[in-house]
Amino acid sequence: MASVFSPPGFDFSNQLRNNFIAEKGLPLPKATSTGTTIVGCLFEDGIVLGADTRATEGPIVADKNCEKIHYITENIRCCGAGTAADTEFTTALISSNMEMHSLSTGRKPRVVTAMTMLKQMLFRYQGGVGAALVLGGVDATGPHLFTIHPHGSTDKLPYVTMGSGSLAAMAVFESGWKANMSRDAALQLVKDAISAGIFNDLGSGSNVDACIITASHTEMLRNVEMPNVRVQKERQYGFRRGTTAWKSEEIRNLIVSEEVTMLGGGDEMDTT
Repeated sequence: MASVFSPPGFDFSNQLRNNFIAEKGLPLPKATSTGTTIVGCLFEDGIVLGADTRATEGPIVADKNCEKIHYITENIRCCGAGTAADTEFTTALISSNMEMHSLSTGRKPRVVTAMTMLKQMLFRYQGGVGAALVLGGVDATGPHLFTIHPHGSTDKLPYVTMGSGSLAAMAVFESGWKANMSRDAALQLVKDAISAGIFNDLGSGSNVDACIITASHTEMLRNVEMPNVRVQKERQYGFRRGTTAWKSEEIRNLIVSEEVTMLGGGDEMDTT
């Protein structure tokens, strides 16, 4: 089966569809609010990435222990905030492209290459792909740390935060980060930054994941800190029926009325 490629340039078919729906008087779907805290910082030998593990679906906690630090290459990792499906498939696509690039060139891939691939892809969709990313890794030119926004803009900084809990995490970084930090100090700072996002942002929560990348190896620390461990009650509290008194009782019949609006008539069924 032959592959079908989309034509070059931007695709505005969804915008035309939305305008058509609005003209018909139908309500447009609302954007889903997502939340996360992802961070990264440099230290003397490499970088440390961190993320919380809560996935939300509106006001509902969909997953308490999801993984937000995604594999790109052996020496590069990418933290994702935003729409979970977009971050998963975007990082998986770039990981595949980076592997093909490495096989084609015969060289160890560089962090700036992954950053360029990500920003070019996200810019093409003009923010339609809800992926806010923190990209970090160590290559032949040293450690590198980038933030990549959903519209394709990028920043290169010694410490970065993204997601709905980024302000709380940035407050920790600005007060505690120092140049040439040790591994343990950088890891503790990342844990404190993620914890600040967890306790000050409703969209962030559960546990803390971290990833330490140096020139020699990559160490993934799953659930390195668990500030919200569920505690069992010391005893069961059972109350007998009638313990709470009430003053009055009222029973109401619930009457539900619905109004159905027909939007155009369909073709009649052929009964011949």
